[in-house]
Amino acid sequence: MSDEEKNETADAPAAEAEAAPAPVAEAPAEPKKEAASSEKQPGLKKERVGKVISDKMKQTIVVEVVRRVPHPKFRKIIKRTSKFYAHDEDETAVIGDRVRIVECRPLSKTKRWRLEKVLAH
Repeated sequence: MSDEEKNETADAPAAEAEAAPAPVAEAPAEPKKEAASSEKQPGLKKERVGKVISDKMKQTIVVEVVRRVPHPKFRKIIKRTSKFYAHDEDETAVIGDRVRIVECRPLSKTKRWRLEKVLAH
């Protein structure tokens, strides 16, 4: 192999690197806007399943949701209950029904949930 051939093969990768233009980082033409709170995805709302314990109010039901959680110290599984006031537009749910409620905007002082579906009568 002659000296010229060695120089050509050694210079080939360097020549290719010089010939290729370096990638230029382009700034976005328009700054991305953060999603407004009103444009939340529909799947991000909380859902709870519970039992109707009161339907005495007009278009409102009281739903008791039972959670099973471990005791902080002893780790035995214990039941914790929460009561939620939910909006029942058609007044379809009655006492004893198993229902699914979904988080929504505040409808009154205490109502932050709405009835999605009656699961069992």
